[in-house]
Amino acid sequence: MSFHPNEVAHRTRIAAGTLVVLFALLLSAFFRTQIVENSRYALQSEENRLREVPLPAPRGIIYDRHNEVLAENVPGYSVSLLSPSADSLRASLQRLAAIIPLSADAIDLSVRRYRRAPFRPTVVLADASFDVVSVLEERRIEFPGLIIQSAPKRYYPDGPAVGSFMGYVGEITESELASPRYRGYKTGQQVGKQGLEKEYEDSLRGREGVRFVEVDARGRVVREAGARQDLLPQTGPPLYTNIDLELQKYVVNIFGDSLQGGAIALDPKTGGVLALYSAPSYDPNRFIGGIPPDVWKALNDDPRRPLYNKVIQGRYPPGSTWKLATAAIALETGTATLDDHMPEPCTGGFQFGNRYFKCWDHKGHGSLTLAEAIEQSCDVYFYQLGLKLGLSRLVAGGIRFGGRDKSGIDLPDESRPLYPYADAEEYYDRKYGKRGWSQAVLLNLAIGQGENAQTVVNMARFYTALATDGTESRPEIVRHKPDRTRVFSLTDDQMAGLRAALAGVVASGTARSAQIHGVVLAGKTGSAQNSQDRTRDHAWFVGFAPADDPKIVVAVLIEFGQHGTRAARIASDIIKDYLKVAPTQHINTEG
Repeated sequence: MSFHPNEVAHRTRIAAGTLVVLFALLLSAFFRTQIVENSRYALQSEENRLREVPLPAPRGIIYDRHNEVLAENVPGYSVSLLSPSADSLRASLQRLAAIIPLSADAIDLSVRRYRRAPFRPTVVLADASFDVVSVLEERRIEFPGLIIQSAPKRYYPDGPAVGSFMGYVGEITESELASPRYRGYKTGQQVGKQGLEKEYEDSLRGREGVRFVEVDARGRVVREAGARQDLLPQTGPPLYTNIDLELQKYVVNIFGDSLQGGAIALDPKTGGVLALYSAPSYDPNRFIGGIPPDVWKALNDDPRRPLYNKVIQGRYPPGSTWKLATAAIALETGTATLDDHMPEPCTGGFQFGNRYFKCWDHKGHGSLTLAEAIEQSCDVYFYQLGLKLGLSRLVAGGIRFGGRDKSGIDLPDESRPLYPYADAEEYYDRKYGKRGWSQAVLLNLAIGQGENAQTVVNMARFYTALATDGTESRPEIVRHKPDRTRVFSLTDDQMAGLRAALAGVVASGTARSAQIHGVVLAGKTGSAQNSQDRTRDHAWFVGFAPADDPKIVVAVLIEFGQHGTRAARIASDIIKDYLKVAPTQHINTEG
């Protein structure tokens, strides 16, 4: 078949044009790839060739008030694996398990880590021992994706002594990664889990660095050093606290291994926490790198609840330590003076309606003034004082003193105290139903029982107001500008009278065995009903010294301690140690 020469020429021009267009398209594609998008493809190539290996940042060091170390970092080792798939990772882990201790649960955890971040090295051991690292180094050739690196490890030199406020660090969880607070965190990173470590996580964490390793197409490491310049981690800034480590260790020794409860010591003028201990405690070092399951189970199953902070989370009826709140309300409202007597003397109890409310001393105290009633802790006097105040004034005063509020201490998970809200009648109507309660609730509230459960830290905060000028100081472990709030306004004579009455508690009242030679200790004992075992009350003491110029406020709670004098002796010893008073033998009395 032949074509006319014009047709051949036409077709030739079409073919040539088509080729020109195709070459133009190819050239533009090459130009876009090689010139315009060169950086993107170069980066993609680098990402295929290089893997980022995170360099953990050392956490900020935590110091006490005298610059003694409370938390630091020591050298450690981490073991990670680079793997192209979850199945490949599991196979490598199973081979590793034949060489080093690696449980099935640990393998499953590593696989879950991989699925959350497949392009990051999967942490196998966050805190590997030197022996394990040595074994793996000898057999590294069998695991081409193996990465062993030095990593800072958190360390608490005084272990259980600081666990109550320090907390611990652990690997970030899936739920934490989903939380807005941890935006920007990555799987495998360590975060604060409790205490100061959690409260000041944003400050302590520092900034993670990166080093780069070169891998082949199958994800095997072919070069570890020099693949690209490393980005060095930045250490978190130091944290300076108000803790007196020497005093803290003394408190720990006093509680020993047998007592359950808690104690806190404050500077009344600033709210600085000098010591805080919940007994029994735990060793935060056991959590580093992951706590063994048997240890975790033992801590959770321990009936003494070592993981439960009894100072900031435990809520206990404050007992007679609350009588000072009742007294302050009465003085401030003009309901009573320190010299006032109540209509009925104490004969060991008080009849109200068809109920007989007992005094702790069944022999009775006779007719007392308010100051004497504080010294002798007379329940009958305060029953009548509560009735005289009335429900609204009593509840409103307790709320103003912080009876419903958290102390605001800079620790996470503080419990809110239990106390009636402002509309007290509505509160009791809701709780007991209309006409399901009587004014008898006043009698219990006035002596720190009934619908009143306070934390140890909250009672210490209230007593900072008694130790100063009616101004409470917010408890603070880390040094900040003091945060103070006036909660009641009494005259100088009334404040002096309350402090004299509290000094009388120790000099001749229920805490005589807590006297300190050469120092006037002022404070109040309390025996609070225990809902778990009504035969064994909790023992309270909250006090301060020296009475005329307080330098320290101490609150002590002993679970099942029975008598407040037991807590008073512990508080006395704490104060003596802080004020550097020579130890003296306690007077053996109970009251």
